[in-house]
Amino acid sequence: MTLIELPRALEDYFAFAETEPTRRGRRFSISLPYFNGERLERLQWWYHVSAVQEQMYDGTGLVVLRVRSIERFRRHIERWLANTDQQLHGDDPIPRVRTRRAAVAELPKAEVIPLPVERAAIA
Repeated sequence: MTLIELPRALEDYFAFAETEPTRRGRRFSISLPYFNGERLERLQWWYHVSAVQEQMYDGTGLVVLRVRSIERFRRHIERWLANTDQQLHGDDPIPRVRTRRAAVAELPKAEVIPLPVERAAIA
């Protein structure tokens, strides 16, 4: 059973935001909203980009650091799900979290089909 069972890539559920820039640089956040039962909750990942970092990688430092932060956030979510024995699932715009034990309990039970038994001829 996988930790993430969603119809789209996990990154498609992320929300991105930027706070007011400061003298030290720009701050960004990545959020993943999710339902835990009926409660709407979220995980967030914050990262900071200085003016020097922004100019790195031939002026594409902002894009490179965003991609790295997305990957780190994804790994963080996967570790969180594994450590808490939970699973992200659902077909709605906002995914749901459930325990993996609950996910196993929801699986359909296998149907038992009796196999024909060959009888040995008694002589």
